[in-house]
Amino acid sequence: MRNTLLAAALLAGATVLPFAAHAQERIIVQESTTTGMAHEPIVGIAEDLQPRFREYVVQENVPDYTVQERVVVGATLPETGVIYYDVPQRFGANRYRYTRVNGEYLVVEPRTRRVVQVID
Repeated sequence: MRNTLLAAALLAGATVLPFAAHAQERIIVQESTTTGMAHEPIVGIAEDLQPRFREYVVQENVPDYTVQERVVVGATLPETGVIYYDVPQRFGANRYRYTRVNGEYLVVEPRTRRVVQVID
């Protein structure tokens, strides 16, 4: 009898757990879209840190890569031929990488290679 109850409890827990995790994800998404905040979250390097980040990347003197396409926010960089460098934690965007393409310093989402910011 005990084994049957234990097995039933484990089965119920195993089937409910994925739904609980999924529900939690939904709440987070809804919270971020229904807060009514007028501004978008910062993507890339915060505006007040950009001058110092620009100094940093210029000093690092990373190679300049050339691509045929125009480089703008939202563009996807080629899969090969461009090397990406870690953004130091002090700039608050360490989930991104940076590179230099066509003379421009870019902040890039590493998994998709999508340009999230062009540093002026």
